[in-house]
Amino acid sequence: MTSTYQNILKNTSFSVPENWMTIKTIDMHTGGEPLRVILDGFPKLKGNSILECRREIKENYDYLRTTLMFEPRGHADMYGCVLLPPNSEDADFGILFLHNEGYSTMCGHAIIAISTLSAKMNWISVSEGENVLKIDAPCGRINSFVNIKNGEVYGVKFHCVPSFVVGLDRVVDVPGLGEITYDLAYGGAFYAYVDLRKNNLNLRLSSDEYRSLIQTGMHIKQAIILYDLEILHPFEEDLSFLYGIIFIDEPHDPKNHSRNVCIFAEGEVDRSPTGSGVSGRIAIERTRSNIDYKETLTIESITNSVFNCSLIFEKDYGPFKAVIPQVEGTAHITGMNTFVIDPEDPMKNGFILR
Repeated sequence: MTSTYQNILKNTSFSVPENWMTIKTIDMHTGGEPLRVILDGFPKLKGNSILECRREIKENYDYLRTTLMFEPRGHADMYGCVLLPPNSEDADFGILFLHNEGYSTMCGHAIIAISTLSAKMNWISVSEGENVLKIDAPCGRINSFVNIKNGEVYGVKFHCVPSFVVGLDRVVDVPGLGEITYDLAYGGAFYAYVDLRKNNLNLRLSSDEYRSLIQTGMHIKQAIILYDLEILHPFEEDLSFLYGIIFIDEPHDPKNHSRNVCIFAEGEVDRSPTGSGVSGRIAIERTRSNIDYKETLTIESITNSVFNCSLIFEKDYGPFKAVIPQVEGTAHITGMNTFVIDPEDPMKNGFILR
């Protein structure tokens, strides 16, 4: 055995220089969609609410978002979150969501993952059966329910914020594609829903068409942003933007209701059915009288993962008739990371090649 190899076996820890920054995370996935949970080393954010902290991180620490989401530590489809104090004492904690473009206002797959982690890490006292978590997100209060069986997390469901339809069967002229019919709805974020059964796009919602889905989705998103003036939240200006395009088609598994593929942020593809996206879909299906109480829609994703989606109740929300959707799924831990930032590294703040 060589002396070099013996040294390798003996020296497996790196001593981080004092002038380097260290950030610790736990990585997870929900239905294949990643979540990098930032736990230690991130600067303390100033603000009296989650939305104020969102403005603070955008203005002063955006380089850390790119550092942790972009290559070489992440990739073009990476997703993360920062945990914060809640807006009020009756909640458990607050959460901010990070991705390749910025900071989303709601993320269902992250809620499922962080609720799972809260139980596994004993951040909350858990007991057999249903355990309730109150989480403050940029879009408002999210109530999640962690199901414990024999001491293990068996699944998570959450009740989204009021979700509503802005308009059905709207039409936009997209350069190179022609007229596209879409529904505009909100489920914690605004989405345009493009049903392939109503549009002649020659797309399949499969991994084989990954790049075509990104390109087509971004073309449609840009056109809608340009022409649709009703992407306005009734109470919060910070929530008034189009987050993504959700393509809808027949399910690949006939046991399911339909298939969702979401193209969001700067061309990210959600591996899960998209928790906020299916919340908006429940609003759409209710407006079309396609779902009633005690009915469940199983909606699949590009990875064939499934969310179970249902209608809890309805309420008036500003000028809209809104629904409170319930979304159910499972999440898993994939690893623990200690990221270091060398101040002399010319690529310390990350880059993206797609």
